[in-house]
Amino acid sequence: MTAKIKKGDNVVVLSGKDKGKNGKVLKIIKSKTDFRIKAIVEGVNVVKKHTKQSATSKGGIESKELPVYLCKLSIVDPKTSKPTRVGIKTLEDGKKVRYAKKSGETLN
Repeated sequence: MTAKIKKGDNVVVLSGKDKGKNGKVLKIIKSKTDFRIKAIVEGVNVVKKHTKQSATSKGGIESKELPVYLCKLSIVDPKTSKPTRVGIKTLEDGKKVRYAKKSGETLN
C-alpha cells in the first residue's frame, strides 16, 4: 500500500493555529492505540520547552515541533505551489505512483 503523505514531502497546513504555513515532513508517527496518523512538520506547531540542566545537555528554553494530524495537512502541488489531493495510479509495469490531482504531476 502506498501512503498519501511521506517523509520529505512539502505540505501546507489546512487548519489550526498554523493555517497556511508550508513545511517539509520530518517524521511520520503511527500509533497502535489511536488510528489517526500524525506527522512532524518543519516549522509548524512549534512550542517552547523548558529543560533542566543535566550531565549531557545544557538547560534552557528550546523550541521543538510537535506532531500534527495528517487530516490537517495537504501536499503542495509541484507545478502550481498550491494544496492538492493525492491520487495513486498503477503504471504499465505494475509500479504504483503518487500524483497530484490538480496538475497530474507525479510525486517522488
